[in-house]
Amino acid sequence: MKALCVLAVCLALPGCASMRGAVGVNVPVPIACQEPEPERPIMPTDALRPGVDEFTFTVTAQAEIEIREGYEGRLLTALRACRAPLAAR
Repeated sequence: MKALCVLAVCLALPGCASMRGAVGVNVPVPIACQEPEPERPIMPTDALRPGVDEFTFTVTAQAEIEIREGYEGRLLTALRACRAPLAAR
């Protein structure tokens, strides 16, 4: 049994010696996102006084929806840029 183990070790050693250099392994490494954060716009409803009439509030709220959608689009663009593979940047 000992002789068989010694023989197996003797046969394995030349195989280890014949390896040339290191073997490369591709492993994704996380990095910090360098994409700037879009500045939050001033929302029109923030400037409204308490007790404003319904028409003014409705018009202001509709304008704010448009502004928020634009801001969300800029946020999504920044997020997608951070998630993009490094090779694509």
